[in-house]
Amino acid sequence: MYLIEIYKSIQGESSFAGVPCIFVRLAGCNLRCAWCDSEYTFTGGYKLSEDEVVAEIEKLTPVRLVEFTGGEPLLQEKELVPLMSRLLGLGYELMVETSGERPLERVPSAVHKIVDVKCPGSGEAGSFRLSNLECLTERDEVKFVIVNRDDYEFVRDFIREHGVERRAGQVLLSPAFSKTPSGERSTANCLLDPRELVEWMLEDGVPGRLSLQIHKYVWEPLKKGV
Repeated sequence: MYLIEIYKSIQGESSFAGVPCIFVRLAGCNLRCAWCDSEYTFTGGYKLSEDEVVAEIEKLTPVRLVEFTGGEPLLQEKELVPLMSRLLGLGYELMVETSGERPLERVPSAVHKIVDVKCPGSGEAGSFRLSNLECLTERDEVKFVIVNRDDYEFVRDFIREHGVERRAGQVLLSPAFSKTPSGERSTANCLLDPRELVEWMLEDGVPGRLSLQIHKYVWEPLKKGV
C-alpha cells in the first residue's frame, strides 16, 4: 500500500480526542474539499508491504490505538482490510476516518469508523453513500465539517431525516479550519466561530457534540506529524 506518513501523537478529534494514537496516513484522495488540510496526500507517497506497516506500527508502542486516515484510506481497501484484521488479531484498537463515499461493508465490525459526511461548503456535497448508514453501529461516529449557516442547516436536516444519532454512537459537528491559518493556536483560525455553532445547536436541540481539532491548539496549526 502507499503511505504518506506513520507517526505517534494524540487523537485530535472524535470521542477519542486527547488519547495517544498511532496515525497511519495513506496516500490518495478522490475528493477535493474546499477546506482540506491534507492536500499533501493527494499525490506521491511511498510503498510498504503489510509486514512493513505492522513493523512500523510496533516501533511506536506501547500506544495501542491506531487510526487509518488520508487522503481517503478506503481507496486502498484491498490492502487495508486484511491489515486491519491482522492488527485486530494483535490486540490493537483501530479507527478509520473516511468520507463515506466508498462502501463500508468490508471494514471489520470491530473497527471504529469515523465517517465524514460532506456539507455544501466543502464543494463535495452529495458524495456520501447513503447505504453506508446501514453499516454504522454504536462504536461508529458521523462527522460534519461546517463552514457557515447553510452547512449547519444541511447538517441539522440530514440528522433529522436519517436518524443519525440512532445509527451511530456519536454525531460530531466541527467548525471548518482555515487552510492558511496564522501561527496562533486559537479559534480565530476557524472559518466558523465555534461559539456561533454552539448557539445554533442549543437553539435547535441538535443531538450532536461540538468537535474541535485539539491538535491545532496544542501545536501550531500547520505543524505536520502531530
